Amino acid sequence: MKILALESSCDEMAAGVVQDGRKILSSVISSQVEEHKKYGGVVPEIASRRHCEDVLPVTEQALSEAGLTLSEIDAVAVTAGPGLIGALLVGVNFAKGLALAADKPLIPVHHIRGHIAANYLAHPELEPPFLCLVVSGGHSHIIDVEDYTRFRVIGRTRDDAAGEAYDKAARALGFPYPGGRYIDAAAAQGDPTAVRLPHPSVDGSRYDLSFSGLKTAVLNLCHQYRQKGEELPVNDISACFQQTVCEMLTDRLFAAAGELRRDTVVLAGGVAANSLLRRTTEALAAQKGLSCCLPPVPLCGDNAVMIGSQAYYEAKAGFFAKTDLNAVASLPVGEPFSGVFRR
Repeated sequence: MKILALESSCDEMAAGVVQDGRKILSSVISSQVEEHKKYGGVVPEIASRRHCEDVLPVTEQALSEAGLTLSEIDAVAVTAGPGLIGALLVGVNFAKGLALAADKPLIPVHHIRGHIAANYLAHPELEPPFLCLVVSGGHSHIIDVEDYTRFRVIGRTRDDAAGEAYDKAARALGFPYPGGRYIDAAAAQGDPTAVRLPHPSVDGSRYDLSFSGLKTAVLNLCHQYRQKGEELPVNDISACFQQTVCEMLTDRLFAAAGELRRDTVVLAGGVAANSLLRRTTEALAAQKGLSCCLPPVPLCGDNAVMIGSQAYYEAKAGFFAKTDLNAVASLPVGEPFSGVFRR
C-alpha cells in the first residue's frame, strides 16, 4: 500500500510517500526555521501563509521523487491534529481536495501517533506493545503503545513541554531559536554539577512531568549573574539544565517500564535528537536488560513519512475520514478524530 502523506502542524510543510508503513519512497520537507528565528519562535500566521505557498510544490516533489503519479497512490494521509490550527487547516483542506479529486481514501493521523511511528521506518523489528517517551516542542508524554492504534497515556507534562523549556532556557542563555541544538552543544563543554537546579515533580502523579519551575530557575539564575555583573557560565548552566531534563525524563520512563513490565522502550519527537537523552536511554536500557529503539535524527523532527507510516496502520484498522474532516488544535492521543468511520 502506497500512501501519500502530508504534515503541516507547525512550521514545516512536508510531504512524503511510504509503502506498507515501513518503507520510505520519498520525503520532502520545507522548513521555515530561518524565517521564524528572528522572532524567537514560530509565528502561527506566517507559518500558515507559507504552507499555502509550499503545499503544492512539496507534494509534487514528493510524488516525483517516489517515481509515482497520483493515480498510482493508494491513499492520502494528513496530520489532522494536534498543532497550530491555521497550519493544520492548510494540510487538511489540501489533502481533502486531493483525495476527492483523485478518488482516494483519506486517512487522518494524530501528530503524536506519527512521531511514534517514525520508529517503524527505522526499526523493522519493532512491534507493539512497547513504552514510548514522546518529547518535542509541544509534547511530553510517556505512552504505553498497546497496539498500532491503541495508546494509553501513562504520564504527561502538566505545563511546559520539554522542547519548549529548552527554547526558553536557550533564549535566557543568549542562544538563537530553536535553542535545543545550541544547549546540547554547549553542554558538552560544561560541568553538569557546577550549579544546582530543581527536579520538579507532580504530587500524587508518579509519571507526570513539570518543566515550568525548571525553566524559571534557569531564567532566575541568568538574571542573578547579570545583575551582579558576573560572567554567565553558559556551558555549565546548559550542562546542568540538560542533565536535569534527561534525569526527569528517563527516571519516569524506566520506572513506568518496570511497573508495566514492558521489555522495549522507544524515544520519539524532536527532543529525541538530543545527544545526552539518546546516550542515557540506551545506557539505562542496556543496564536493565531492555530493548531500546531510537529514531534516526532526521526522523525526530516533524516530517510527513512518520504520518504515512502511522496511516498504514490506521488504514489496516479501518479508520478513514470523509470530506467533512476538520483540523483540531488539541486532541488526546488515544481519541479518534470527529467524523472518522471504520470500514
